[in-house]
Amino acid sequence: METYVLVVAGFGVLVLLTAWLPMVLRALPLSLPICCVGIGAALSAIPAVAAITPHPSLHLKLIEHATEAVVVISLMGAGLKIDRLIGWKRWAVTWRLLGIAMPLTILALTALASTLLGLGLAAALLLGSSLAPTDPVLASDVQVGHPAEDHEDEPRFALTSEAGLNDGLAFPFVNLAIALAASGGLAGLSWSHWFAVDVLWKIAVGAVLGAIIGRALGWLTFHLPNLSKLSRTGDGFVALGVTCLAYGIVEAADGYGFIGVFAAALALRSSSRGHGYHRKMHDYAEELERLLMMVLLVGFGAVLIGGGLLEALTWQAALFALIALLVVRPLSGWIGMLGSDRALEERAVVSFFGIRGLGTVYYLAFACGQATFERADLLWATAGLTVLISILMHGVTVTPTLRLVDRRMGRGTESSQLGLVFTAPPP
Repeated sequence: METYVLVVAGFGVLVLLTAWLPMVLRALPLSLPICCVGIGAALSAIPAVAAITPHPSLHLKLIEHATEAVVVISLMGAGLKIDRLIGWKRWAVTWRLLGIAMPLTILALTALASTLLGLGLAAALLLGSSLAPTDPVLASDVQVGHPAEDHEDEPRFALTSEAGLNDGLAFPFVNLAIALAASGGLAGLSWSHWFAVDVLWKIAVGAVLGAIIGRALGWLTFHLPNLSKLSRTGDGFVALGVTCLAYGIVEAADGYGFIGVFAAALALRSSSRGHGYHRKMHDYAEELERLLMMVLLVGFGAVLIGGGLLEALTWQAALFALIALLVVRPLSGWIGMLGSDRALEERAVVSFFGIRGLGTVYYLAFACGQATFERADLLWATAGLTVLISILMHGVTVTPTLRLVDRRMGRGTESSQLGLVFTAPPP
């Protein structure tokens, strides 16, 4: 009973901090994720807390579903706040990041994991594909503002739309790593099946079915007779229902639910683009995402120390993490935007802020629950350190960087208001 009471009280403190910390951090070069990880690490220094803090590999299903939940809610929020209509030219930077930068990142990280860490192809590919996507949860710091606020500059839009899609687009490579681990190598792998099912079918089902669901729910929300439409309720938690419905239906149809949720959010937004109810749904999704993120990042901070997540760390793994964040992602992003008409400052921001986070944890938990990978403890330690460095490095640099870019591009102090979504709550 004492443990239960302490957990309840601790959760209450965490909820209050979720609301209070953003105001405190507004003028500081810190982010909410940094504070969450710090709180978790400090708690794990208490012997009683450390004793009940397990390594993530011991609870794969729990880790998988917890991170899955916060990612899909984040994807719904990201889709709802994008004002720009989807199109080949309007989303040109996004397509470059997804079609060029992301495959280059996976290829480079896989090669680096194989040579520097000595991992086999399956484990190296899993690590590379898990670390390749920009995290939609932690990337909220560099995303666009609330719906219809007219602050959708190119760097923020590119990072928002990239984070919305690349988690789902990393899945084919994660599935390929699982297939390689299960078959024992390239010889037993059916490339035609992988390409037809894991690449073409699952992506198409996610995009098309998600868009259909979003349009159908958009009609129910905005276009039914006046007394029946969902928007009249004023309830923001409708966003949660849309998220769960889209994710469940797409997954049941053997598609990628991450893509389905983001496509549904975009379609829902386009069904009545200027309606104020989008703000209500987005705000609910953002608040729920923030609360779940805090819980998971406090847990992440705790397992770093008390759970022994970093015990298997080697100097090669530490070097891998630094190269991944400081060389591979920035260089791949820069290559992906070669030939675009974006300013140098915009290219630099988009290339640098490829934030790694809870999506990486999800992919590792999912894959390790499907197949056995060599040196799994090293995979967890390397990924954990990479996520930790990303949280610290990007969290400290995001506010001053975006303020500088805004001033150079003649946008005043826009980033001081919108650069950190978590540190600038709407009035």
